[in-house]
Parts: sequence; C-alpha cells; structure tokens
Amino acid sequence: MLELVDIKRSYNVGGIETKALDGVSVAFRQKEFVAILGSSGSGKTTCLNIIGGLDRYDSGELIIKGKKTADFTDRDWDAYRNNSIGFVFQSYNLIMHLSIVANVELGMTLSGVTAEEKHRKALEVLEKVGLKEHLHKKPNQLSGGQMQRVAIARALANNPEILLCDEPTGALDSNTSIQIMELIKEVAKERLVIMVTHNPELAQSYADRIIRFQDGKIISDSHPHVERPKADEFKLKKTSMSFLTALRLSFNNIRTKKGRTILTAFASSIGIIGIAVILSLSSGFQTQIDNFQRDAMAEFPIIISQSATTVDAESMKNMRKDMTNQNDGSFASTDKVKLYDPADTQITHRNIFTQDYLDYLNKIDPEICSSIGYSRLVSMNMVRKVEDKVIPVTLSSQSSTSGTSGNGQSGALTGSIGLSSYPKQLKTEEESYLTKNYDLMAGEYPVKSTDLVLVIDEKNRLDYNILQKLGFDTDGKDSINLSDIVGTEFKIVPNDVYYLPTQAGTYLPGNDYQAMYDSKDDITVKITGVVRQKEDVAMALLLPGIAYSDELSEMVIDSAQDSAIVKAQEKSDKNIITNEELTEDSKESFLAYLGGSATPYVIMVYPYNFDAKDAVTDYLDTYNEGKASKDQVVYTDLADTMSSLTSGIMDGITIVLIAFAGISLVVSLIMISIITYTSVLERTKEIGILRALGARKKDITRVFDAETAILGVFSGILGVILAWLATFPINTILYKMTELTDVAHLQIEHAVILVVISTVLTVLGGHIPARMASRKNAIEALRTE
Repeated sequence: MLELVDIKRSYNVGGIETKALDGVSVAFRQKEFVAILGSSGSGKTTCLNIIGGLDRYDSGELIIKGKKTADFTDRDWDAYRNNSIGFVFQSYNLIMHLSIVANVELGMTLSGVTAEEKHRKALEVLEKVGLKEHLHKKPNQLSGGQMQRVAIARALANNPEILLCDEPTGALDSNTSIQIMELIKEVAKERLVIMVTHNPELAQSYADRIIRFQDGKIISDSHPHVERPKADEFKLKKTSMSFLTALRLSFNNIRTKKGRTILTAFASSIGIIGIAVILSLSSGFQTQIDNFQRDAMAEFPIIISQSATTVDAESMKNMRKDMTNQNDGSFASTDKVKLYDPADTQITHRNIFTQDYLDYLNKIDPEICSSIGYSRLVSMNMVRKVEDKVIPVTLSSQSSTSGTSGNGQSGALTGSIGLSSYPKQLKTEEESYLTKNYDLMAGEYPVKSTDLVLVIDEKNRLDYNILQKLGFDTDGKDSINLSDIVGTEFKIVPNDVYYLPTQAGTYLPGNDYQAMYDSKDDITVKITGVVRQKEDVAMALLLPGIAYSDELSEMVIDSAQDSAIVKAQEKSDKNIITNEELTEDSKESFLAYLGGSATPYVIMVYPYNFDAKDAVTDYLDTYNEGKASKDQVVYTDLADTMSSLTSGIMDGITIVLIAFAGISLVVSLIMISIITYTSVLERTKEIGILRALGARKKDITRVFDAETAILGVFSGILGVILAWLATFPINTILYKMTELTDVAHLQIEHAVILVVISTVLTVLGGHIPARMASRKNAIEALRTE
C-alpha cells in the first residue's frame, strides 16, 4: 500500500495517511520514470509524498503548482487526485459489479465528462492496453494481467499528469509482469510515472530515476532534480458525482445480490402493506358511507317552507329551568299542578321568499349542494283524448289519495300538496337524479321539460286511483302493460280557455273539453317512461305516481300569470270560484294554485354528504346575518342528528389503525440502517477506490443514499402491489360477511404517497451509515479485503 510522507510534520493528504520523514527533499520532473526502492522499519513499502509537479522545501511546506497544501480544502485534494493523478494498485482495486468499460469511465464521470466523450475515451484507452475484445466483461472474468491493464486504462482515462504505480507487478507472474512494465514504460513517454517496488531488477530495467529508501530515509537518488519556485498556477476542475451516477453504481451493486434485495424489500414493505390495506378499507368504507349519506340526503333534505316553527332560545332556557326547578335547586313542594302553555315558548315564523333570497339560493356552490327541489301550488288544467273522446284528467300522486308513504317525510311533504317534481341537478354535467336513483322499466328517461315519468314501487305496484284519474280504464283489471302507458299524451290547458266567467262575476271550469284540447296555446306533455327505484339505492325521493320537472311548473305559471281569472282574483278578497271570503294567507295560496305566483311553497336543498350539509347550513345562515327576525329565513335540518352521530368516526378509526401499522415502518427504518451499514462494510474497498479517483465525501454519501432510495422505491412498489393483490380476497370475505361489494379499494394517490413515504423513510434510515461511509480513511478502506 502506498504511504505518503512529508517533511517534519504529518499531513492528511485528501484523506490518505501520511508519515513524517526527517531530511527528505525530493522534486520530480514532468516526464520521467521514477522507481522508489526500500522499506521502512515495519517492513511496509514507503514512498515520498507522491504528487506530481511539486516542490518540497526544508521549511516543511508542501507546494503544488505554487499553492501551499496547507491552504488546500478537501475539495481541492479531491479535484487534484481526479485531475492530476492516476493510481495503479498492486491488487487492481476494480469495482467488481461494474463492467471494465464502466470501471474505466468512473474517473471521468467524477470530472463531469459527457457520456459520449467518456465512452469514446474509455474505448480508446482499453484498446491501447490491449483489451478491445473484452470491453463488456466484468473484472472477475479477466486474468490478473488483464485486470491490471484495466487499472492502467482507468488511471490513464482522465489524462493525468502523474501515473502512480504501487507494486504494479506484485500479483503477476514473470511474463505478465514484463508485459505490464513495457506498457508502463510506454506511458512514461507522455507523463511522469512514479513506481513503488521492492524489485530492484524492475527499477534498473525500466526507471529513468531510482530513489532508494531505508528506515524512512532517502539513502540514494540516481538523478536528483532541483525545481525553482513557481507562481500559483493551481487551477483544477472540481469533481462531482451526479445522483444519476450514484443510482447506477448502487443499482449494479444491488443487482448482484438479488435474493437479499428481494427479502430486504419485502421486510421493509410490511409496514407499507399494512397502511395500504388500511387505507384501502378506509376509503372503501368511506365510499359506502358517502353513498349512504347521499341517499340519506335525498330522503332528509334541508327543508325551507313558507311557514316554519322555531323555538326562542331564551324561552327554552327559562322553561327548562322551570321544569327542573333549577332556580332554587330543589323540587317543588305543593299539592297543586302548575299549568303552562308550551306555545308560549315557541314563535311561529313565516318565511318570506323574496326574489333576492331565491337568487341567493341559486348561487349556492355546486360542490356542496347536489340539487335543489321546488314544490309549487300551481294547478295543471289537463285533458286527454281517449278513443276520440276528450276527457278531463287529474295529475296526482299516491300521497294525495292515501297521505302516507314508505319513502319518508320529504316525499310525503311533496305529495301532500299535489306535486311530485324531481330535484334539479346544479351541475349539468353530472348524472341526473332520475338516472342515478331509478331504473328505466319502459320507454325513455325524460329529456325535455314537457316529459313526464310514471313512478312505480319496488313490486311494480301503483295505486289504481292514480291511473284512473289519468284516464286509464282500471275496472276489473289487476295489471296494465307498461307499453300501454308509455307514450300517453296530455294537454295542459291555459286558464283563459279552461276557466270561463259567469254572470255573477265568478269563474268556473268549462265543459267543452274538445275546444280545450284544440287550443293552440295548450302545452302538450307526454309520459316518456316508467321508472322504479334501483335495488342498490337505500332511499329515493319520488312517490309512486306522475313525476315531472320544475321547469314544467314554471311554464304553466308563465302562461297563467296574465290570465283573466288570476287578474280577477288579485283584485278580489273572495274566492273567485266559490265566492267565499279569503284571508290574506289563503288568498296568496289560492293565487299560487291558479298560477298567479311563481314563489315556491317549499324548497328542498340536497347536500352531497354530511360534511357538505354543514357548509350548506352555514351558507343559509350567512343570508340571515344582520337581518331583522321577520326578514330571516328559517330552515329545518332533518339530518342534523344523523350527522352529529357519524361525523369523524371513520377518520378516527383510520388514524388509530394507521398509527399501529406505522410501528412496522419504524422497525423498517431501523432494519434499513442495519442493512445499509452492512453494505458499507461490504463496499469499504469500493469507497477507497472512489476516494482515490477523486470522489468527494458527499459523493460517497450520495452513493449509499442512492442505494437506500432504490430499496425504498422497490419496497414501496412491492408493498403497494401486494396490498392491491390482498384487496381481492379481502373483498371476497367482506362480501360473504356483509354483502358489501368492492369495499377494499386502493386509490392511485394513496399508492403514490406510500411509495414516496417508503423512499423518504428508507433514505433517512440509511443516511447515518452513508455519512459514516463518507468519513472512512481512503488508505484503510483500500486495505480492506
């Protein structure tokens, strides 16, 4: 091993160990073959501080191209070794997992030579040393002489000023030694070659200058040289190793240990597998909950009615105190029953739907509100032609006849006022309410505002009264073909045609149905399809009967607002048909029934889910801020209780499970540290080689960081794949237990995040051993076998 020495003091030359020798003063010429002979007291080979183009003075200062080495930084030494010195070692010191071309290119890689130029120079020097036929072999496929030729080619590739040879023939037979020495002598014609050897015959045969050492002192110099002082000409290109190069080195090393790498990656991926499966289940269950919540929102919308009841908070508080006798802290002691009126604690508030409020409601964010439904009191004057005879028909729903429904309060509310309009989606690109919640049993889904649908229950049943009022013959029948219903047309007759004035100043419905049917102002509507609630939809809004869009109601109102009966009713305080006295409220309701008002009776707002429901209520509350009590609009939140019970449960469960699974990630972190440390021990000689070639400490760190990064990516991807494969049997088991389908679903974004986490944690776990590797002494590293 080369041991560099200096005068009167010991330096650490770029991480290479030095020994002090007394009275040594030697300088070298730029082009000569110098052989250094001799041994130290320990029997180890000793040589000068072999750095090309230096002057050494008795003052103890070491100067390279005019710059004192005392002023060198670590990066200066790294650059000097890379740019100015080529090393040829006795034991070759090749990196076994790289091809011979890659070995030769390595020094140039640190110099920042382009890939094309680097490859061209490597091929040139390999051809020069006679290895043209062995370019892509690995070092362990070559003989000793061939490996030494590779070492010489690597030393020459960066065109160094000095070729430093440490016993270059010490591990070779005689014939191969001669070939190598002839090659080195040829190289000496272009640069300074310094060879350290114990073989005086080699020195005598090939060297231009021979320096003999004994016991750490020069005993002879065959051709001493004295160099004059030089100006500072120290200009070197700094060395660096890109992360891509570090990745390639580490990947080639990992590839030689496939079995261990796979086992390591699998062990490291266990934590990722656990978290990935938890996230898959969590997202799947959350999707199921979201779907249920959306269905629930259809059944439990936020209802805003023209007439609402609210409770005064202060009155409620006082009432509670009275009821619990909290004022004096004791129960009442009396033989009398105290009477009170609960109505005293309630305020009946009438909501006024101004145009300003309706405009505000229509501006609600579609991201939090899926749809808005309107119930209007307008009556539709309808006739139908049956077998060449025109008859009047009535549009009604089941609740209009029975008053009850299994589909809940919102549907009953809609039906109780004789309407059954489906909500309008706020996002036009989204699937409509009907197609999302109802199967088409016959015909087509409505496309136009004049299209109607007939809603039947899950058993294909429908109250016969509904069809009878629509003009269908139900006498003695227990069923009707769906095809006989689809395509049925009706005419909605304008007020001025339907209602006729009387001599008493009132209006009555006419009986000339043919004239009504023939009116050019009629609105033709048609039943385009028959729909039924989907099996996988837990709750749906529409009651059995005719359902239509709110746009149709608006069309009828637009037609009726300027009609004679509406104008007459606006001027009269009596019912224009029955001549009965009307209160203010009943007059407004009757005007709405005649189509004289477009103000909805009830508005139903459907949030996307429970979280969005809170945003919707906040939006509604914002409108009331700063307004007097009479101008505020009060709503009823039917889903509030359900929301408070389920909010955050799934998130809490997920966090707890991930925390438990995260323990395995900590174990993986420790394991990666151990594995990286083992890799550092295994690649100690490689560290020494890289340092000798001019690699910086941060480059060594980068090599091992790159190795852990590769392991992290591999283990992350492996964990994600295994977790994804595990979702199939998990889904099968869950389906058998709960009949829920596709619960475990690994989302792409979760997979990407887990791979990133795996990579980051693995790099962190291996960084400390990587820093340890960068601090290794090059001489000690190269001695490692």
